[in-house]
Amino acid sequence: MPHRARKRFGQNFLHDRNVIDRIIAAIQPADHEHLIEIGPGLGALTTPLLPRCASLTAVEIDRDIVSQLTRRFADQPKLSLIQADALHLDFQALINDSPQAADRAARRRIVGNLPYNIATPLLFHLFKVQHLFADMHFMLQREVVARMSAQPGAKSYGRLSVMTQYHCAATPLFTVGPTAFRPAPAVESAMIRLIPHAAPPVEVAVWEHFATLIALAFGQRRKTLRRIFKGRLAASDYAALAIDPQRRPEQLDLAAFAAISNRLSQRPAI
Repeated sequence: MPHRARKRFGQNFLHDRNVIDRIIAAIQPADHEHLIEIGPGLGALTTPLLPRCASLTAVEIDRDIVSQLTRRFADQPKLSLIQADALHLDFQALINDSPQAADRAARRRIVGNLPYNIATPLLFHLFKVQHLFADMHFMLQREVVARMSAQPGAKSYGRLSVMTQYHCAATPLFTVGPTAFRPAPAVESAMIRLIPHAAPPVEVAVWEHFATLIALAFGQRRKTLRRIFKGRLAASDYAALAIDPQRRPEQLDLAAFAAISNRLSQRPAI
């Protein structure tokens, strides 16, 4: 019987052939590359990816879909199906335990039509292991893609923007309308390409302090820096950093956040 999309898994299955072709053209898989696909769903991307790569590991949370895909691709040795929640998956262990473990030094390419309900926490999970990946190509809610690539001063600029751009070069590729999916979502989608930085674009003394600072700042984004960091930064600190304390978080670039974080890292706590 046809698989019915399950709301709890955020399932919207891609079916538009033109969109699928555009995604494959954007990824440009090569026959020596090892790919990881998150959320293969009914195999819309799995099918055209398989003949174009050396191996494909597909991670799917839905047991019924895994069963269907296992039967459908039974004669495809290049495909490994993993029934797991990508949000909690150990990607390093996945690579080490894969049939291509001997080639684990080669960075993987990761792709997927990500469920909107877990997209942001999943991105943060992947950023922790970005060194494993040569690049990432994801279909996301258009609003999320806008936030990831937003620049200081934009309404969509926030914590996700800063953290994404600290870890990766983010390039929005194209938008996709709701009718490309079944069932059709209530929002537009967009593809984005993420290329992990070989080295962070700014120097951060203590990563945990930087991450805490970004969460703190954008948790109070309508307040000025003076109010957000009251008791933590003095007027002399702002002067030394050449940052106006009357500015709001959405007006600061990555370098400014790194400078504040590094100064606070010299204190007992932020």
